[in-house]
Amino acid sequence: MSSLQALCSGLPLRPLPENRGRQAGVPHAPVRTPSLSPVEKQLALRNALRYFPPDVQELLAPEFAQELQLYGHIYMYRFCPDIEMRAYPIEQYPCQTKVAAAIMHMIMNNLDPAVAQFPQELVTYGGNGQVFSNWAQFWLTMFYLSKMTEEQTLVMYSGHPLGLFPSSRSAPRLVITNGMVIPNYSSRTEYEKLFALGVTMYGQMTAGSYCYIGPQGIVHGTVLTVLNAARRYLGIEDLAGKVFVTSGLGGMSGAQAKAAVIVGCIGVIAEVDKAALEKRHRQGWLMEVTDSLDRCIQRLRVLQLGLQQALGWAGLPAALGLCVLSCFVNLAPLGEGRCLAPSGFSRPLLGAPVLLLCPSREARKKKEVLSLGYHGNVVALWERLVHELDTTGECLVDLGSDQTSCHNPFNGGYYPVQLSFTEAQSLMASNPAVFKDLVQESLRRQVSAINRLAEEKFFFWDYGNAFLLEAQRAGADVEKKGAGRTEFRYPSYVQHIMGDIFSQGFGPFRWVCTSGDPQDLAVTDELATSVLEEAIADGVKVSVKLQYMDNIRWIREAARHRLVVGSQARILYSDQKGRVAIAVAINQAIACRRIKAPVVLSRDHHDVSGTDSPFRETSNIYDGSAFCADMAVQNFVGDACRGATWVALHNGGGVGWGEVINGGFGLVLDGTPEAEGRARLMLSWDVSNGVARRCWSGNQKAYEIICQTMQENSTLVVTLPHKVEDERVLQQALQL
Repeated sequence: MSSLQALCSGLPLRPLPENRGRQAGVPHAPVRTPSLSPVEKQLALRNALRYFPPDVQELLAPEFAQELQLYGHIYMYRFCPDIEMRAYPIEQYPCQTKVAAAIMHMIMNNLDPAVAQFPQELVTYGGNGQVFSNWAQFWLTMFYLSKMTEEQTLVMYSGHPLGLFPSSRSAPRLVITNGMVIPNYSSRTEYEKLFALGVTMYGQMTAGSYCYIGPQGIVHGTVLTVLNAARRYLGIEDLAGKVFVTSGLGGMSGAQAKAAVIVGCIGVIAEVDKAALEKRHRQGWLMEVTDSLDRCIQRLRVLQLGLQQALGWAGLPAALGLCVLSCFVNLAPLGEGRCLAPSGFSRPLLGAPVLLLCPSREARKKKEVLSLGYHGNVVALWERLVHELDTTGECLVDLGSDQTSCHNPFNGGYYPVQLSFTEAQSLMASNPAVFKDLVQESLRRQVSAINRLAEEKFFFWDYGNAFLLEAQRAGADVEKKGAGRTEFRYPSYVQHIMGDIFSQGFGPFRWVCTSGDPQDLAVTDELATSVLEEAIADGVKVSVKLQYMDNIRWIREAARHRLVVGSQARILYSDQKGRVAIAVAINQAIACRRIKAPVVLSRDHHDVSGTDSPFRETSNIYDGSAFCADMAVQNFVGDACRGATWVALHNGGGVGWGEVINGGFGLVLDGTPEAEGRARLMLSWDVSNGVARRCWSGNQKAYEIICQTMQENSTLVVTLPHKVEDERVLQQALQL
């Protein structure tokens, strides 16, 4: 077992670590199919070996070549550290600066098996969101961080640590770029080759920027999305008895079941991977799992009768009524009509028949919330819901979406209904062309079923995972007549639900307590709640107050819902005022030792200013600039100039490679006045940049917010747009 001291001592070469290969019993990334030529294979191998001195290259070359042949990439499994990978308390890292130790804390959290989707392949989430491209890069990065001073900056090229370079104390300590490929060569096919060569990397968003906090982030985002969808589509605040159907439990999408519990609805979520299912069940985020479609439909309709006596469970939780119905696509068989017991029950049901007595509509009428996992394909689920509608006249679903990794549909992000999970994995590697055809057929079937349900009082939205984009490319009926390039038959959640929130400057702000102490996190929760309550008391617009109230509720319920996975982190949606005030309060608490160690501030790249993505974050920008990336690039540069501890800029993330430019930051609060100054300056820019851009595009809410911000800060001067009041001016000028 390695120690942190050993982990920071550079690549282990003398002796080389034992080659233990791929670890059994943990999830692994799908086999990649880069289609390299013989010359390109030699180049990939040469590129991998350049991390090692000549005296070990002869030994390593054959095993690296085998990895390339078997898995389509050289991960260097031999160098996967023999250490419990997790976010250790900051004082345990052997570093010259606390800032470097904080970065190490964040990196190891991204690779924690409880957090990471495919830890041995260095994938944090999204199927291919890499932290590094190979394990040699991890070792070198940890070594450089251990040696780094306050007058050096570590430069990262797509996972590769280029080195430590002299810089000033006010400069970022770490600058990351991922996937910065020349635009004309930024295709999926080229990416697969470049990644296999080890020269670029898909960092998703917070995977490659070292700022992932486990699925808690997407739990909160999904909570807000579903709450606001209910307000917009159903005209309600109380979701009790309403059914939300979606798919995906691996990586970030695993949060959907927990989010449905928190909002109090019946959630239906589909997932292909048995390991992902069991992981969420162990975490307590799923209460039950079944492999029977009939059981899912029954649970949508039925009242449980005498379940405790029928199953003989001792100590049945009183909160049985608080469950989420979660369907999982293509899980390995659990046995027909069998399920996993709710977490916390004293008798697990794996392998035992389940007696669920309830073929009536009383569960929905009684407004129960269910947590049930289904082993089967989400397309089959949608089609079964159509069958129920056509045969009974009853639509059993109210809201729907999809969180499969459709940004990567042909390499494990989406599994076709025609194949089992294992059959799909095999065909994906052996015949990618046929697999692609089946995926696209499956997408067409899924959309067809959704379209039928949408004829009733059912509302569907795209969750920004490129589902509708890929469905369109597959020939599915998603066209919206007369619409622009970024619009489909169904809206993205940004266009209809979250876009106005972004325009008001609200987005996913987060922090990590590097002490690793839950008590420190509790203190930050208390501080954040107080800040938002004080803001409400001082008087804010009704729309802003609603967002603050949602987030106060979120924080108060966070501990009860066991949202922490990995590092001691919290997320909430806040505007510029709230972010700055929370940062200042936390920094002051560190200064007076209420909080024992530095706190890292960050955010999801999916934010007000961080991402240019025409099919997601900027899909509600209609002035033609949705396909331009000035905002994200300027944000990256501006954060670096204003005091960020580290910054990152990525190609890809969310909707996929070549579809988006996004960036993020890390800012370490250490209790000093300098840290407070950096937080005030950088966080203000990090929000105002995006609000100003959205204002210029014609968004009225952004216009109002940026005007208010200018009134509060005389040094902020933003160019404001003038409306064309009379459309006839345009028509006459163009003689239309």
